[in-house]
Amino acid sequence: MNDESTSQGRGVDIRLLKFVWTYIRPYQNLFWISAILMPLSTACALAQPYVIKIAIDLFLAKPPATSASHALQTPVERAIGPILVRLGGGHGLVGIGELYLVLIFAEFGAFYGQFYLTNMLAQYSLSDLRLALFKQVERLPMAFFDRTPVGRLVSRMTTDIDSISEMFAAGSLTMFNDLLTLLGIVAIMFYSLSAQLALWALCTIPPLLLIINFFRVRARVVYREIRDRLAAINAYLSEAISGMTVIQLFTREEVSRGEFDVLNMRSRDAQMMSNIYEAGLFSAVEALSSFTVAIVLWVGGGQTIRNIIGLGTLVAFIEYLKMFFMPLREISTKYTTLQSALTSVERIEALMLEVPAIQSPPAPVQIANPRGSIVFENVSFEYRPGEPVLRSVSFTVEPGAKIAIVGATGSGKTTIIKLLNRFYDVTSGRILVDGVDVRAWDLAELRRAIGLVQQDVFLFAGDIVENVRLSRTELSQRDVSEALARAQALPFVKRLPAGVEQAISERGSNISAGQRQLLSFARALAYNPRILVMDEATSSVDSETERLIQIALEELLADRTALVIAHRLSTIERSDRILVMSNGVLRESGTHQELLAARGLYYRLVELQYASASPASQQAAD
Repeated sequence: MNDESTSQGRGVDIRLLKFVWTYIRPYQNLFWISAILMPLSTACALAQPYVIKIAIDLFLAKPPATSASHALQTPVERAIGPILVRLGGGHGLVGIGELYLVLIFAEFGAFYGQFYLTNMLAQYSLSDLRLALFKQVERLPMAFFDRTPVGRLVSRMTTDIDSISEMFAAGSLTMFNDLLTLLGIVAIMFYSLSAQLALWALCTIPPLLLIINFFRVRARVVYREIRDRLAAINAYLSEAISGMTVIQLFTREEVSRGEFDVLNMRSRDAQMMSNIYEAGLFSAVEALSSFTVAIVLWVGGGQTIRNIIGLGTLVAFIEYLKMFFMPLREISTKYTTLQSALTSVERIEALMLEVPAIQSPPAPVQIANPRGSIVFENVSFEYRPGEPVLRSVSFTVEPGAKIAIVGATGSGKTTIIKLLNRFYDVTSGRILVDGVDVRAWDLAELRRAIGLVQQDVFLFAGDIVENVRLSRTELSQRDVSEALARAQALPFVKRLPAGVEQAISERGSNISAGQRQLLSFARALAYNPRILVMDEATSSVDSETERLIQIALEELLADRTALVIAHRLSTIERSDRILVMSNGVLRESGTHQELLAARGLYYRLVELQYASASPASQQAAD
C-alpha cells in the first residue's frame, strides 16, 4: 500500500465520492429524505428576509395607502398584503409575525431532521466501511504486513474513518445545498429586489473565488501531509509501546523521546500550516463580506433617499448579503474538512483495492480422506527478488511421521513452515498436502488441516477458554479442559484464581512464557489438525514443562503428521527423520543415529550446540 498519494483534481474527488457512495447506498432512503429536507430548510430561511422587507415597506416605512408606497410594492407584495391583513385579524403586522414564526419553526424542523438523518446515515455507512476494511485486512497476505507498519493500518481504521465521520458531522455533503442557497439569494436580489444593487453587491465575488481556489489547492496538499505524519506517529507509538521492555532495559528512553519529538514536531508543523490556510480563508471571506455590506449601504442608502428602492428592500439586501456570505464561509470550512476526508478516503480506497496475493482458487480441490502427507518438490522461494531463501528443497513426509528440521539461524526452517501454511507462495516448485498442490486447496480448509504452534505465542485479551477455542463455539468447556489436559497445561490452569475462566492480559503478559507455550499447544490440539507443526515450540519451556509435553506428544502424535523445528536434543532424537538445512538448501536427511554416524553438518551442529548434553557428547566423542 502506497501512503504517498499523488492523485489530484476534480475527477479524483468524484471517484472518491463514488467510493463513499457504495457504503451509503444501502441506506439511501435516509440520504434522499435528508436531501429533500435540505432545500426545504433553505427555502424557509430565504423567505424570512423577504417577509421582513414586506413588513417594512407595507406597514412601517409609509402608510399603506400612499401612492409612493404602492409604487414601491412588487407584484408579490400587492398579492400577499391583503392576505396578511386578513391573517392578522385586520392587523398586517400580526399576520407578518405569524408567517415569520411559521417559517422559523419550519426551518428548525427541516434542519433538525436533515442533520439527524445525515449523522445517522454516517454512523451506519461508516460502521459498514470499518467492518469491510477490517475484513480486507484479514484477507491480506503476510507479505503485506511485512512491508506495512501496524500503526499505519490502525490509522486507516481509526483516524481516517474519524476524518470521514467529521465530514458528515460538519455538513460537508450539504455543500450542494449551500450552492443552491447562493443561487436562490442571487435570484431574489436580481428579480425580486433590485438588479442594479445586486450587481454592486456581487462585485467582490470574482476576487473571492480566486482566494477560495488559492486556499483549496494548498489545503489538499497540507491535509495529505497531516495524514502521513499522523500515520508515522501511530506507527512509532505502536512499535515503541510494544518494545517498551527493551527501551527501558537498554535505557533508551531519552533517544526514543527525541525520535518521537521529531515526528511530533513534523505533525505539529503540518497542523499549523493547516491553521494558517483556514484562518486566511476565513478572514478573507469575512473582510470581503464587510466590504460588500459597506458598498450596499453606500449605494442602496442613496437609492432609498431618492425613493428608487424602499427601506425594506435595503434591509432585505443586507440580510441576504449576510446569508450569502454565510454559505461561502461554510463552504470554505466544509471544503477544508472535505479535503481532509477525501485524503483519508484515498488511503482507505488504496487499502481496499489491495489485491490479496494469497487466495483460494475459484474451484478448490476437495480432499475426501485427508491423511496428512507432505511433499516438497524442488521448492525455491525469495522474499525479495534476487535474494533466495530456499533453493530447490525436496522432501517427503509420510502420514503419521514425525519429522524434525534443524539448522543454523537463517537457514530457511521457518520459511518452510510459512510456505506449508501458504502464508506465502513458492517462487518455483510446488508443495503437496495429501497429494494436492497447496495452491489448489481451499485456503481455510488447508489451514484447518495444519495446526501451528509458534515460538512467539500470541494470546488475546480474554479468558483461557476463549484463547484455546478461538471463537469455535462448537467446542465446549469440557473440550477445552481436555485439550488443556493433553497439553499438560491443566495443572497450572487449575492453580490460577479463576481456573479456565482466568482473564489473560494483553499478549498474555500475566503468565509465564512457558505457560503461554502450553496454552498455544492446547489451542492446536483443540483444533485437532491432521498435521501439527511446531516452530521452536519448546524453546521457551523449562525442562520439567518440556518433559510433560514430550509425554503428551508420545500419546497424541502417534497417528498425526508432525513437522518440528527445534534446537533441543530431546525433541530431535525422538523424530522419525531429521532434515538438516543450511543457507536455504537441504543438506542432509536421516535419523539421529544415521546423521551422527555420517559425521557431516548435523554432527557439527550437535557438537557445537549440544556439547553439554551427555548422550550427544558421548557419541560425538566416539
